[in-house]
Amino acid sequence: MKTFIQPGNIITVVAPVGGITASQGLLIGGLFGIATSSILQGEDVEIAVTGVFDMAKASATVIAQGDQVAWDDTAKEIALPAVGLYPVGIATTAAGNGVTMVRVRLDGVTTAAA
Repeated sequence: MKTFIQPGNIITVVAPVGGITASQGLLIGGLFGIATSSILQGEDVEIAVTGVFDMAKASATVIAQGDQVAWDDTAKEIALPAVGLYPVGIATTAAGNGVTMVRVRLDGVTTAAA
């Protein structure tokens, strides 16, 4: 296939202002992914747009296994869907009050603020 470029689970983007830290969520337009390495602003960084990742969430947020989850680009953490947040996937584990991480399967589809 002459037009095939790559499988697409890892995409190369330009690191935003301030750079990016490995394993941090990154939203660029409608594209959301997890940085595979720490990179300075303006340099190319690869982000995983599909897969299952442990991601930060607010301690008081209660998420059930199977809940849809969204990215809070201000707090840089996973939350339950709400106005202004970006749907990114499904929780594969439950994460109750007092827990600061949740396991998420990224959808790998275009996202927009709700």
